[in-house]
Amino acid sequence: MPDYNFYDNVYDVARQIPVGRVTSYGAIANYLGTKGSSRMVGYAMQACASAQPPVPAHRVVNRQGLLTAKFHFGGDRMRQLLESEGVKVMNDQVQDFDKVFWDPNIELVL
Repeated sequence: MPDYNFYDNVYDVARQIPVGRVTSYGAIANYLGTKGSSRMVGYAMQACASAQPPVPAHRVVNRQGLLTAKFHFGGDRMRQLLESEGVKVMNDQVQDFDKVFWDPNIELVL
């Protein structure tokens, strides 16, 4: 059974990712003090469709900037959402990843 408290914590962090920025599953896990649980962050992102307020799951990518969850969005929707926010994506890879990467460990205070 999923740990919804963990999921809620993941959603709280993801909701703070600014428009035009991305973060990684691992960065969220690390921020929450659960380094090594990036897969669980991914599961939380998969389960967030009905979360309120909405979770900008499209802003969460893998540690290399790849859109590994794009199939959950259907077609090119993840890329389209990111590009509509000014994030450049080529071949399912966020361009200038180091410049658009948002690290909650730096940006947020526990």
